[in-house]
Amino acid sequence: MSSPGPSADEAALKELIADELGAVRDRSFGLTTDVLAEDDLTAQVSPLMSPLVWDLAHVGNYEELWLLRAATGQEAMRPEIDDLYDAFEHPRAERPALPLLKPEEARSYLGTVRSKVLDSLPSVRFDTPDPLTSGGFVYGMVVQHEHMHDETMLATHQLRRGAPALLDPKAEPLQVPGEASGADEVLIEAGPFQMGTSDEPWAYDNERPVHLVDLPAYYIDVEPVTNAAYTAFIEAGGYDDPRWWDPAGWEWRNSGGKRAPAFWEREGGQWSRRRFGRTEPVPPGEPVQHVCWYEADAYARWAGKRLPTEAEWEKAARWDPVAERSRRYPWGDVYEEGRANLGQRSLRPSETGSYAAGASAYGVRRLLGDVWEWTSSDFHGYPGFRSFPYKEYSEAFFGPDYKVLRGGSWATHPLAIRGSFRNWDYPIRRQIFSGFRCARSAAGEAR
Repeated sequence: MSSPGPSADEAALKELIADELGAVRDRSFGLTTDVLAEDDLTAQVSPLMSPLVWDLAHVGNYEELWLLRAATGQEAMRPEIDDLYDAFEHPRAERPALPLLKPEEARSYLGTVRSKVLDSLPSVRFDTPDPLTSGGFVYGMVVQHEHMHDETMLATHQLRRGAPALLDPKAEPLQVPGEASGADEVLIEAGPFQMGTSDEPWAYDNERPVHLVDLPAYYIDVEPVTNAAYTAFIEAGGYDDPRWWDPAGWEWRNSGGKRAPAFWEREGGQWSRRRFGRTEPVPPGEPVQHVCWYEADAYARWAGKRLPTEAEWEKAARWDPVAERSRRYPWGDVYEEGRANLGQRSLRPSETGSYAAGASAYGVRRLLGDVWEWTSSDFHGYPGFRSFPYKEYSEAFFGPDYKVLRGGSWATHPLAIRGSFRNWDYPIRRQIFSGFRCARSAAGEAR
């Protein structure tokens, strides 16, 4: 489903919220206590990630903080655990040493919190001037937050080396038929467009406010860069030529000895990858995944192009030049199943040419789903940005240390993504489900 429109009936909105709270919790349990034993849930598979049981209890604590204490004024249930599950108090590498709730205790805590939330939901007013509850914002924030942690938990599963706990679905994900395109890139004409949003009821502060951005003409790839194309970069010595690398990226490559995307290995002259505990040949037609910003930037330079700015990405994804307005999704304003590879319908990106019906007004495809796409932009607030409801969601990360990613991945839930949504991470991160597409100016220069 997608987040509701501003005129959503309050009773219907509350029913939708209750349904989505239940659906996301089922997903969380399906990634933790339903599939793994206690030892697997409490283990830390990488210092980059929390133990899965931390993520599980954290989403419950976050729900209590915002839906019970902030939204309805209830007393704290377990104030002594607030510090344990404050992501800013304890780096991920330190969390295994904390006195965390055991899996069954965490599950019980989540159940009690949820019961109180559902009991209090009928009495909450959404037609008030309070921006926290207006339009059900805080409830949408909590549901999206849990979906984000579910994607983080999927990244933790990918890092696990034990027996696979997650299996590919038996049925192929739905796809709405669409027309194929033979073009490799499309021209986005020069001119202004409306970036961001001011009326999306569940949008985060960093997506606001809407503002005009005037861009020169540029070309952008129709599809994300594939494994086959990226393999050509590797085989051409791309990892061994400093010409293509940002100086900090060259240092990263040398310090870690990186020669391929994360989870790739060469066996008998062929590339294979590890995906959720299984080893398989690298599929040439899928978007390359698990590459960091430095790798994406180096490939783009090698290809004579560059990474798009996030404004270029968003214009290609949202702007309708005929209607002269921005859409919520590339294909329109209503989420439609089968137009994007989202929601863990599969445990992998789709092949080139898939989801053609999800193309934007410019004919750019798979802008939502499949892989998060690195952009060249640092993470900053938009003109007129105001932090809400807390600085630690966005503002604490503003600056040149973080690069913006757009579009979501196959692991992203539809409710937690839209054309204006902004993600960010360090340029060295590649355990996330990240890929990229390239752009170039219409004049032909790469940078």
